[in-house]
Amino acid sequence: MQICQSNRLIVRRLVPEDVFVLTDILSDPDVMKYSIRGVCDEVATRHFIEWCLACYQSHGVGPWALIDKKSSELIGFCGVGPESVGGVEEISLGYRLAKNYWNKGFASEAAKAVIKYVFDNRLFDSVVAIIEPEHVASLKVAEKAGFSCFNVVEFHGRPVRLYRLTKQQWKTKNMHATSR
Repeated sequence: MQICQSNRLIVRRLVPEDVFVLTDILSDPDVMKYSIRGVCDEVATRHFIEWCLACYQSHGVGPWALIDKKSSELIGFCGVGPESVGGVEEISLGYRLAKNYWNKGFASEAAKAVIKYVFDNRLFDSVVAIIEPEHVASLKVAEKAGFSCFNVVEFHGRPVRLYRLTKQQWKTKNMHATSR
């Protein structure tokens, strides 16, 4: 089921049949360097997809598959889903891409499309991004997607930046961008 799309990507729900391709992506230590889950084998990837399916049922959102329009290949995931931060459930943006799609703007494109979908469809009033300060590429993706202010918090025993983007901030930024 297609969720949304961008110039180069189709965003759709993950399905159990994605497990083998997604395992190839999530088993790469470089891709998973900043993941609290760590490197995923086939069993862990299957559990992740099952969790995604449960999120679709419980929250109407979750990590979604990213399909390259040119090749029709699954290249990673991007979406929003529930995450407990300091005992509070937040709706958190998350993404992972196959390494050969890094540094080409795909993560920023996916993050923008997902956030637009969430706010255009009035699903949530705010979205957070949880990023380790050393993860420079992810910090840039968050900034390009509209996140700017952050607090430093502890997340799974690690100091992270917790960014928040509200629907109103997003609307304001997009109105300014389109009026230029």
